[in-house]
Amino acid sequence: MSFAAASLRRSSSLLSCPRTWIRPSQYRTFTSCPVCSAFTNSNSVRAAPSSSSPAAKPASSSFTRTAQSTTKPASASPSSSSPNTSLSNRTVRPTIPATEPPPPTARSTALESDSQSQRSLTDGLLDAPPEVSAETPAIDWTRSYHGLGSVSFTPEQTEILLGPIEQDDVEVKPDGIVYLPEIKYRRILNKAFGPGGWGLAPRGESIVTAKLVTREYGLIVQGRLVSIARGEQQYFDPDGIPTATEGCKSNALMRCCKDLGIASELWDPRFIRKFTAEMTKEVWVEHVLTKKKKKIVLRKDDVVRYPFKESRM
Repeated sequence: MSFAAASLRRSSSLLSCPRTWIRPSQYRTFTSCPVCSAFTNSNSVRAAPSSSSPAAKPASSSFTRTAQSTTKPASASPSSSSPNTSLSNRTVRPTIPATEPPPPTARSTALESDSQSQRSLTDGLLDAPPEVSAETPAIDWTRSYHGLGSVSFTPEQTEILLGPIEQDDVEVKPDGIVYLPEIKYRRILNKAFGPGGWGLAPRGESIVTAKLVTREYGLIVQGRLVSIARGEQQYFDPDGIPTATEGCKSNALMRCCKDLGIASELWDPRFIRKFTAEMTKEVWVEHVLTKKKKKIVLRKDDVVRYPFKESRM
């Protein structure tokens, strides 16, 4: 049989057999795998051209039905064409629920009301002297100058007030300032007028600043005003304001006693120079904790106390 006859018979057999069509879905494409389909989706989004319309057309293919069903239309913004678009779409961001405050109780409500009602001592002490009404038979020492300079003291009282101070009672501060402790002033007043024969009357309320407490007082002796002075005292913590008010009162007493001539030598420059030369000494000391050195002034019969110790320069 010739070659031509064999070819003709084969073609006729092919034409005579029934045709069998294979559906496109029966083909096993690259996108039929779930993992590969994800890569195909990302590539299709990456290759999607940007258009001026709000949404670009989805990729058309007869064999990527799975890709068409999972791929979203690409946006026209420049950020949608970046490679990180598909990654940001698949990023899971956990949401943390906001914590609610605990329900109020009777104790918490009481504590909150107490904290709101408390006021700071730095806002003022509100200790103004009470006002004396006209019907009350008393002297309003906040405004009165009753008996000021009217009568002098007796010779015995004057001798006690103007008597010389004892050098053993004089103290020295580390910076060299000499002073008389406030208890010495009280002892002199008690000796001259007797306990209860004198007193300090506030003439205004306490003024509290950022670092200072000050108040005006009047020294009342035997029912008459003899001196007026304003005391002051520094503080370094709001908790120390009550103690500072006592120091302010003692400072005012010392200044009032200056008008009566008590310990007047401490304001005499000649006495100060003589006392410093005869009764004091300069010493180099070192702080035990910080190891810092400085020079201080002491009485010759006194010693260095903690937290300092004597050292050499």
